Amino acid sequence: MGIQNDIVKFNVGGRIFQTTATTLANANRDSFFGALFDDNWDLKQPINGREFFIDRNPDCFAVLLDLLRTGDLYIPSNVPERLLYKEAMFYGLIGHVRSAKRGPFDGNRLKLSKSVTGRAPGDGTAIRAGPDGGCCVAHGSMVHVFDWMLEEHPPLNLDYQRVNDIGWVNAESVLISACERLGRGDSGMGLFSSYTGDLRYKFNVVHDNQIKSYTAGALCFSPDYKIFASCKGRSNEYGIGVWDQVTGKQIDFFYETPGWSLGEADKLQWLNGTTCLLVATLFPRKDNCYISLLDFRQKSTVWSWSDFGAPLTVDEKRARDAIAMEDCNSVCVVNEYEDLGFIDLRISGRSVRWSSRSRLMKGKMPDEPCYPKLALHNGQLFSSMNDSISVFCGPDWVLTSRLRRSYGGSICDFSIGGDRLFALHSETNVFDIWETPPTPVI
Repeated sequence: MGIQNDIVKFNVGGRIFQTTATTLANANRDSFFGALFDDNWDLKQPINGREFFIDRNPDCFAVLLDLLRTGDLYIPSNVPERLLYKEAMFYGLIGHVRSAKRGPFDGNRLKLSKSVTGRAPGDGTAIRAGPDGGCCVAHGSMVHVFDWMLEEHPPLNLDYQRVNDIGWVNAESVLISACERLGRGDSGMGLFSSYTGDLRYKFNVVHDNQIKSYTAGALCFSPDYKIFASCKGRSNEYGIGVWDQVTGKQIDFFYETPGWSLGEADKLQWLNGTTCLLVATLFPRKDNCYISLLDFRQKSTVWSWSDFGAPLTVDEKRARDAIAMEDCNSVCVVNEYEDLGFIDLRISGRSVRWSSRSRLMKGKMPDEPCYPKLALHNGQLFSSMNDSISVFCGPDWVLTSRLRRSYGGSICDFSIGGDRLFALHSETNVFDIWETPPTPVI
C-alpha cells in the first residue's frame, strides 16, 4: 500500500482545511475520499494544483474530518444533527457516524431512544428493520417507510388490499406481499420504490406457461439474492415460491406434498449453514403446528416436526412462533405464556423440551392478546410478550433483561437491524426505537 504522508488541502465552501493522506485513508474505498486515491492508495493531485474544492457545508466537514482523525464524533451546537447526517451520506461516511454514535448492539444495554406515532388507519401488521437502521411498517393496507434518520417517505397504498408481510430489500426498494391482484394485477407480491411509492415490479407465479393468481404471505431472503414467499392459489394450493431479487424472475417453486401441510406459512427463515429453508405454519392459523426444513436442491423435506396427534390437555403448549438456531442444532418455539421450547434439529419429529424458567407473564391473557414473536441476533434470543420484549443469553438461554415502555399497548411485532430494535404496538399506531448507547469517552 503506497499511502503518502503529504499534507492535503481542501477548500470547503470557502474555508481551507489541511489533513494527511493517512487520515483520509480511514474512510472506506467507496467513500468520497476513497475516490481521491488510485488503486495503490496513492493520493491523486487536485485538478487546479492547489487544493481540492468541495462546494459543501464547512462546519459539517470539520466534524467529519475530526471523526476520521480520532474515531470520535462530537457535534457542536451550531451544527444541526440532521444536516450532519445528510453531509455524511454525501461523503459516504454514514457508517462511520453510526458506529461512533452508537455502541455495539447489546440487548441488555438497549435504551429507548424515540417513539414514532403513525397516521395509518387499522391495526399494525408488521415492522421490518433495514440493515442501515431504517424500517418499514405495515398498517392494514398501507406501508410507511422511514430512512435511518427516521424521515418518513411517501406511504405505499395497496388500495384496500391487506398487507400480509413486508421486506426491506435496500434503501430504495420495499417488497410487499398481499392478496392476489395486489390492487393492480394478478400478482400477490410487488417491489415498490421506498421514495415515491410507485410499483416497480410484480412477481408472477408461472405454471404450465400460464401466469397464476396467488396470495403471498411470509417473506424471507437469502444472501445470494433470492426471495422466498409462501403462496396460496385460488384453489387452495399451497407452496413456496422462489424469485431472483435482481431480475424478478421466478426460478423455483416447492409445492405442498401429500401428508405434510405447508399451509399459509407464518414464518420463513433461510439457514445459511444447511442451505435450507425453515417453513413454520403455527397456531392459531392452523389447529396443528407444522415446522419443516426444505431443501430446494433435492425438492425434499429434510426435517420436520408437528404436534399433530400430540396429547395436549391445555392450549398453552401450542407453538406461536419458531426460529431455527443452527449453532445449537435446534429450533426454538414459544407459546402464549412465553415458555420457550426447543426441538432437536438432528432428529425429525422429536418432541419439544419446554422450559418455563423464562416465563414473565402469569395469569390470563389480555382481552386482545398479541401472540409472541422470536428473533435471534448477535447470539442473543429475543421474545416479545404483551407490552415487553425479553432478552435471553447463554447456553441455557437465561432471562437477563426486559425492554418495556409504559404506554402503547401490546407489541404485535418487532425487528432488529442496523444496530436498532424496532417494536410495533398494536393498540396505537406507534413504534419504538431502542438503541445501545455508546461507551462514554474517558
